[in-house]
Amino acid sequence: MTVTKPDQDVIDLLVDQHEQIRSLFAEVRESEGEAKQQAFQDLVRLLAVHESAEEQVVHPAARADAGDAVVDARLREESEAKRELSELYDMGTSAPGFDARFAAFEQAVLEHARHEEQEEFPQLRRDTDPQRLRQMAGAVRAAEAISPTRPHPAAGESPVSNLLLGPPVAVFDRMRDAVRDWRQSHDSEHQSHGR
Repeated sequence: MTVTKPDQDVIDLLVDQHEQIRSLFAEVRESEGEAKQQAFQDLVRLLAVHESAEEQVVHPAARADAGDAVVDARLREESEAKRELSELYDMGTSAPGFDARFAAFEQAVLEHARHEEQEEFPQLRRDTDPQRLRQMAGAVRAAEAISPTRPHPAAGESPVSNLLLGPPVAVFDRMRDAVRDWRQSHDSEHQSHGR
């Protein structure tokens, strides 16, 4: 999902992911039908693991540098985004009203990313040893590997709740993803054979 470089620090990694998120938003906006659904699923997956990893690794580290007010504001934004993303996911890309809600959601997520890039990340870069920032990138990658692939607003934003609930929910999400992907390929195969 994310292209990483071995010497990349956590801030560069997250900014790269923000760019991928921006690209996926554009892809969802510009696509239709099955392509739109696939782009939205890719966006959901990336946002879910990205936010979970930030909550487990980045925000706790940034709290000392950027301050409680900045981090708490980001956590509130992420909580609201999880709720909205969950509703959009349940709604589906072909539902009436999806595009309007999706546009508002996109604006909120991009504003959130801008706040992180302008308020949280500069403080973290200034006040954290470069080696520690590289280690944090590894921790983010590890957190992403055990993070849910869908939004779960009821799980909360704390690092403890993410660590306790993340792995079992992630396994369940990945099983659901595998079944969904199999069904889609199975349905496409049947359609191509004229059944």
